[in-house]
Amino acid sequence: MQYRHAARVAVIALALAAFAGCSQPANDMAKSGPVWVGTWGASPMAPGGFGPANAQGNMIENATVRQIVHVSAGGDKVRIVVSNSFGQGDLKIGAAHIAEAGDGAAIKDGTDHILTFGGKPGLMIPAGAVALSDPVPMEVAPLSNLTVSLYFPEATGPATNHQLAVQTGYVSMTGDHTADANFPTNHEVMSRLFLSGVEVEAPAGTKTIIAYGDSITDGAASTPNTNHRWPDYLAARLAKQEGQPAAAVIDEGISGNRVLHDVAGPNAQARYERDVLSWPHGSYIIVLEGINDIGFSALKGNNLFKNSTVDLTAVSADDLIAGYRQLIARAHARGLKIYGATLTPWKGATYYYEDGEKVREAVNQWIRTSGEYDGVVDFDAAVRDPNDPTKYKADLQSGDWLHPNDKGYEAMANAIDLALFK
Repeated sequence: MQYRHAARVAVIALALAAFAGCSQPANDMAKSGPVWVGTWGASPMAPGGFGPANAQGNMIENATVRQIVHVSAGGDKVRIVVSNSFGQGDLKIGAAHIAEAGDGAAIKDGTDHILTFGGKPGLMIPAGAVALSDPVPMEVAPLSNLTVSLYFPEATGPATNHQLAVQTGYVSMTGDHTADANFPTNHEVMSRLFLSGVEVEAPAGTKTIIAYGDSITDGAASTPNTNHRWPDYLAARLAKQEGQPAAAVIDEGISGNRVLHDVAGPNAQARYERDVLSWPHGSYIIVLEGINDIGFSALKGNNLFKNSTVDLTAVSADDLIAGYRQLIARAHARGLKIYGATLTPWKGATYYYEDGEKVREAVNQWIRTSGEYDGVVDFDAAVRDPNDPTKYKADLQSGDWLHPNDKGYEAMANAIDLALFK
């Protein structure tokens, strides 16, 4: 009897231990082998993007789209994510290829790989859905450029897109040109079309950092085709660290995005699951968003929004803090660390107003001192003019006094303490 009782206690103890182990967040569990991580991303947006531009939504029919992506982490296998999140109907992919990028739309000889979906060269993606390709063996170097080519044999309808690519994309002449080394370009685009992610199988311990924000994270006003967004500069810094695990940096900024209300893309709380929490093996989040919430409060009566249903209700610091607290709670529930970035200066911007500046300062004070984020990235201190902290240093802004230039984005990345990721 004593033996049976002891055995029963042992079984219960083992069961409880197993249950406790299963309750740990997935990214906290020890990994003994390679893991899939996101190495590049672009947040999907509805056709038309922000404002009246691109109203036709880049409809494609019997043509190939070739897009260049600048990856962060490297790996031995690669796969892509294609989004029909805002499609009005089924999206048919006829063929897909991935290769190392050459000059312009060209690919490097001998690097082309066919991508399949469930072992087949094509796939029908329902409206509102995404598709993950099969993994393909391919040596992907950190900080390298890849081309992803997608052939659409049938009319796509207005494209699910990411409006601000800051990278030239290419649409072909008629036909499937996914394997062509020298791409027959019909026209160029500066938006991401349907492609929303690239993942690599990376070494165990690879960290994933998700940059979450608006146009300043999206890289607005940086030099096109140079990868000078602050997340790009951060990825380059991390790649130079010796004796540290590899790191992936995923840019999930949307220009014009807001924390509390929709305007360009779904608001930050609504898209959080899709753009941040769903990435495999996420580790850290850096949140830089809120200046549009403040600034748009001054745009009532602006011609751009004269007949718009966009909510231009004024927001307070408390309103924004409540939104940040939701992001923090949801990150912690998944076992991710989340860092708050202070809102950068904006005096001189089109929608600047003094009462809004008071809101920005109150928000930044809370980010710096509340202790509710797991850490702080002080972008404001990195780029502000010491003689007028409401403004950028003149040599770090792009001309609109809202967005940094390349030098400003680099200063932001350099202000991030890499010890946050150890």
